Amino acid sequence: MAEAISDKHVVSVLRPFVRATGPVVDALREADPFGLVARASVDSAEDSVAGNGSKRARLLEAVKSVKVPGTKGWAAMDTEQRTGWWVNRVGRFTSLVTAVPGLGGALADRFPIQDTLGAASQGLLLCAIAGERGVTDVGDRVRLLAWVLFEREVSRELAQGTAADRAAEDAETAKLTEELESAKKRGSVTLKTVARTLWRLGRSLLGVTDELEKRPSGRFYHQALGMLPVVGMVGGYLGERSGLKRVAKRANKWFAREEISNART
Repeated sequence: MAEAISDKHVVSVLRPFVRATGPVVDALREADPFGLVARASVDSAEDSVAGNGSKRARLLEAVKSVKVPGTKGWAAMDTEQRTGWWVNRVGRFTSLVTAVPGLGGALADRFPIQDTLGAASQGLLLCAIAGERGVTDVGDRVRLLAWVLFEREVSRELAQGTAADRAAEDAETAKLTEELESAKKRGSVTLKTVARTLWRLGRSLLGVTDELEKRPSGRFYHQALGMLPVVGMVGGYLGERSGLKRVAKRANKWFAREEISNART
């Protein structure tokens, strides 16, 4: 029987993971990886030179009203709507990346690839949701991930980590975000870059492999479909989408509990 994984070990894995999600979330929120705002701005400038400024200006305003980070539409959204955007829009992308190993059907289940990627996707979305609620402390986010994904109640003191561990933690965080930071310097953050960073985040969770099975996942019929070659990717994708919705609901319970706890202190 395998030795139980301690809370301390879980924290040591989650702290650099949580810190590394920050640049990824920022890239999705601020770098316009979908290209909507940047493209509209370029087209607006070109059409202004061509004498079509008025028409293009209206189009630019329409594009900016689309509800994505960095637009007027996004600024007008409340916390619940922004949470829905992360889960439904970005979640589709992360679920697709996670489901790719499902092409191998049952063979993929012999390795923890999908579980690590799935947990990384869920952890990334949890950190994004936490940011929309103003929860920025690394320790608090570690507690959130431990509770939602691994059903663990980690103490505040333990989740904060120690100064002695920070050097190794800093190095691991830098390693996880190395490719993303290089892309930022080049001014070319793309969804491919984000996907590759997600893979790195997933590998960082191999240290708590036994805990990954606890994370919210799809229904039994998603798992059954996922056992089949090729179409297993469809089952994996649907299962991850279902899992993300359950993650969001469980996160809401944690935030509500924390609000009540903080109000009492």
